[in-house]
Amino acid sequence: MRRHFIRLTLVFLLVLPCWLYAQPYNPAIDVQHYEFSLTLSDSTNNIHGEAAITLTFRENIPEFALDLTRRNSEGKGMTVTTIKEGNTPIRFTQQSEQLIIHTPGAPGGQHTYKIKYEGIPADGLIISLNKFGSRGFFGDNWPNRAHNWLPCVDHPSDKATVSFNITAPDHYTVVANGELAGEQPLPGHRKLTRWKESQPLSPKVMVIGVADFAVDHPGDAMGVPVWNYVYKENKDRGFHSYAYALEILPFYISHIGPYPFEKCGNVQSKTRFGGLENASAIFYYEGSVGASDIESLMAHEIAHQWFGDAATETQWKHLWLSEGFATYMTLCYLENKYGADTLKSSLRLDRQKVIDFEDQRLTPIVDTTVKSDYMQLLNPNNYEKGGWVLHMLRRTIGDSAFWKGISTYYATYRNTNASSADFEQVMESVSGRDLHGFFHQWLETPGHPRLTIAWKYDAGKKAVIIDVTQQGGYLFTFPLEYSLDGVLQHIDIHDKTTHVEIPFPEKPASLIPDPNTNLLATFEVIHS
Repeated sequence: MRRHFIRLTLVFLLVLPCWLYAQPYNPAIDVQHYEFSLTLSDSTNNIHGEAAITLTFRENIPEFALDLTRRNSEGKGMTVTTIKEGNTPIRFTQQSEQLIIHTPGAPGGQHTYKIKYEGIPADGLIISLNKFGSRGFFGDNWPNRAHNWLPCVDHPSDKATVSFNITAPDHYTVVANGELAGEQPLPGHRKLTRWKESQPLSPKVMVIGVADFAVDHPGDAMGVPVWNYVYKENKDRGFHSYAYALEILPFYISHIGPYPFEKCGNVQSKTRFGGLENASAIFYYEGSVGASDIESLMAHEIAHQWFGDAATETQWKHLWLSEGFATYMTLCYLENKYGADTLKSSLRLDRQKVIDFEDQRLTPIVDTTVKSDYMQLLNPNNYEKGGWVLHMLRRTIGDSAFWKGISTYYATYRNTNASSADFEQVMESVSGRDLHGFFHQWLETPGHPRLTIAWKYDAGKKAVIIDVTQQGGYLFTFPLEYSLDGVLQHIDIHDKTTHVEIPFPEKPASLIPDPNTNLLATFEVIHS
């Protein structure tokens, strides 16, 4: 996901009461498949739905819960009318954010429950006019807003396959996860469109987009079909803007591994974010067509197909495994296309974002204090600092081990979930190194090294005298690279103050710390 601060802030304030509270993970059940049948209309924002949910029970329980927002006093939310298993009606109770299904469960075998419901989504499904005045319907589930219009386990760790059967006026084109399973004309100028996703997903990336789209299939990228969906008024510019997918996909496939889904769909939409990484149907904000940063935006969202969608974080506190990865994979793609200087300049910009953020809010990347308002996690810790962690890891273990580790991590956790510790274990295995200290200081410790570097030249010794002092309480361990008149040197830092004397034939004109942009730190250089 790419942040879009103005859009995010305004909508966030409007919808906060509906989804502020976290949906708890439900370990007693394991959803295997969702089949959502939805009827949409041009005359009302009310939707009619039937969800067929296939699940297994992990333990003996008297009843179980799904996440679903109940209709509120303003008339927004869902009202359940019936629940059945086969032909047997099941008793249920709706709470403000949950649907309690009063039937016992036990391990062994699958159960399918059909839930009929209707209502006006309080959030999660954006029903509105686009910038050209045309009506559309766009899923916008991140982080845990799917339950505003879909009964589900609204948590990243419960992944399931999904099908969407969408009945809508026939002037609309419908896009969703997976592959198109069929279209069928219906009486009354309506149409049934069916999409089926065979790979397990978290609800946060399950999606539909329903609008008057122009559709383009510019080709395949290493066997991956690319489809672009843009507003008809933006047809020519939109198809041109989204053509970058054909360049981006081969880089990721060759460096990470096989693309995980049936297609790469790129969709102009009403998402409140800059981009939203819905699996195989990525949503980009309306203004993305023709935007100057469209290439990097697409590179970020397409990277999420591997990291965030296919290999998904176990809990929200490990969000950097999604956002940090997408941030750094984007930089690697740009480095490959435009050169190392592009990587360095981007890292310098990202470093400043981290520094500015930490001046306002000092927390580690793995932030255990955020319990409900997950929008707080859309910050430079999980994006830019997470990307910096990967860059420093790459420089620590070398390119070969780094990319082997990235591809091994993806292959190991594709279609399932991973934690930061899982990623650490993979990187230790492929590199043959103990990386616990590295990950502990960069993921679990707030802040970054703040260094004062005092240096002088001793003509008698013909040496440069350097004292490096870490400001702050926590002592980081890292190699500090610096340049003396273009000659690269390095010091291993692990104490509060490190003193070195470097033989040098004459007084250097300058000492430049971190000339190759490989360390997330701030530097104050004092020459005497």
